[in-house]
Amino acid sequence: MSILVNRSTRLVVQGITGREGSFHTGQMVAYGTQVVAGVVPGRGGQATADGVPIFDTVSQAVAATGANASAIFVPAPLAADAALEAQASGIEVVVAITEGIPARDMPTVISQCRAGGTYLIGPNCPGLISPGACKIGIMPGDIFAEGPVGMVSRSGTLTYEIVDHLTRAGIGQSTCVGIGGDPMIGTTFADLLPLFEADPQTEVIVLVGEIGGSDEETAAAMVGQLSKPVVAFIGGRTAPPGKRMGHAGAIISGKTGTAQAKVAAFEAAGVPVAATPQEIPGMVAQALRRA
Repeated sequence: MSILVNRSTRLVVQGITGREGSFHTGQMVAYGTQVVAGVVPGRGGQATADGVPIFDTVSQAVAATGANASAIFVPAPLAADAALEAQASGIEVVVAITEGIPARDMPTVISQCRAGGTYLIGPNCPGLISPGACKIGIMPGDIFAEGPVGMVSRSGTLTYEIVDHLTRAGIGQSTCVGIGGDPMIGTTFADLLPLFEADPQTEVIVLVGEIGGSDEETAAAMVGQLSKPVVAFIGGRTAPPGKRMGHAGAIISGKTGTAQAKVAAFEAAGVPVAATPQEIPGMVAQALRRA
């Protein structure tokens, strides 16, 4: 099992003929993801080098192929409209890879997706992967392995590093979700924890947060409702206040959003917090033995 995506997922790539869309479509196809359609207005009736048919609209792609997930590689000024189009076409999981989408566009997209029951992953995210089944986005598939760890992370780079440590330690993953580092994102830690709780393959949840915002504290407050153990890591412990670090959402404002506050929240909830990514496999192994 897994969450959000699996071997039956049928993916449409919006912006499939652009440089990034084209390259990562090839990577997703090579991984085994069912990429059934692409969407580029004005290029309907064509096909990619991978043999993926192109449609003018998402609704046409859905009607012709039964696509139920979308990856957005559309340029930032148009990406919000692309997400709204996917949601309106009945897509269940929308993965917005695009970085730099104007913040003023996101409240409408997020509210529409939530109202329609669509999971919006991102924006400004690496996507998600259920190892051995489906990869949507830009994650390097070769470092992942099937197993019992569900991961949700605000940082793509930390995701790759931690997964590599886990895989080298012989600990595979059920689903890994990169939710993105923008101030406003569609799917949060709190949205995904219940899905991992309900997933029979997932035995331990790894949560990777960073400075900025309060989503980690919200997730920590939910841990008591879970039967499965959680291991956490918080990036940005040495970040200076008032300076954005990497992601647009990674900024300490006043007394909120500090790494110390997030670590304290998880520790108060009984969640072990790793000081370095290298510590996580050992903590996960201990949690698996207790599970």
